Amino acid sequence: MRVAPERLPLVVKVARLYHEHGLRQPEIAARLNMSQSRVSRLLKEGVEAGIVRTIVVEPPGMFSELEDRLRDAYDLRDVVVAGGPDESAESDAALLSAIGSAGARYLESTMLPSDRVGLSSWSASLLAVVDAMTPRTTRTAERIVQVIGGVGDPRAQVQATRLADRLAQVTGAEVHYFNAPGVVSSQEVRDSLLSDPQIAAVRGEWRDLTMALVGIGSVQPSALLVSSGSTLPDRDLQSLAERGAVGDVCLNFFDAEGVHVESDLVGRTLGIDETTLKTIPRRIAVAGGRRKLEAIRGALVGGWCDVLITDSVTARNLLEA
Repeated sequence: MRVAPERLPLVVKVARLYHEHGLRQPEIAARLNMSQSRVSRLLKEGVEAGIVRTIVVEPPGMFSELEDRLRDAYDLRDVVVAGGPDESAESDAALLSAIGSAGARYLESTMLPSDRVGLSSWSASLLAVVDAMTPRTTRTAERIVQVIGGVGDPRAQVQATRLADRLAQVTGAEVHYFNAPGVVSSQEVRDSLLSDPQIAAVRGEWRDLTMALVGIGSVQPSALLVSSGSTLPDRDLQSLAERGAVGDVCLNFFDAEGVHVESDLVGRTLGIDETTLKTIPRRIAVAGGRRKLEAIRGALVGGWCDVLITDSVTARNLLEA
């Protein structure tokens, strides 16, 4: 839009009074003896003509442009990118600290007192998020519901319970446990457990969840998960890898294009299924690091999550993938 030469001095004057001198529109109107509506029109002309330009100076350590690009590239609802020390997040400790703090800030600013949160089993990333959250004096969520049983030895179930307890503590929500192993030896054992009234009641709550907080697992588990006992048997992992699996969300394994990988594990798993998970309105995944890159990409293209909290290196690599 071009401003008529005879109007240009007035447009510039009004723009400077408003943007540089900090005068409010009524004050400008009184000073220049014109209506407030005319001041508003002149300010709009200044913007449309390029006389007034808004520049956002992003402080160091923020990645809003990177977040926008990643959100658009994968058609996500939202993206939060955290920088580690030197933006590298090379070590596990630095990575977890970075995405944990970023995830905590995101949850604290977006959770509602009416939220019913589905929580996946224990993961180092989710624990980092929850540990970084600050307890509030008022309730910030209604309910925390486990959506998968513990994976691995009994220590895994204890860790998952502690994670749910901690999130309930910082949000003031009540917690509903899914007291079952994540994987059993046969479908018959699974079906027997699913008939338990308490387990069935918790499963019924999954349909009413408003958000899910999940990790993204790699078929090659981290040393931390191995040491904690929170892994599948090697034979199951090998079978999944042979079928093209690259990662999982809540023990729903998928390939590089995010397509669910069928195996006998499906009939032995106690947890939320793909259809139910994908009907949850907001699905927040917390994950990062080079080891998980292929799994994270698969989760994004497959629609397993619509909000991603990750580190800056992973975000850039996802844009290049």
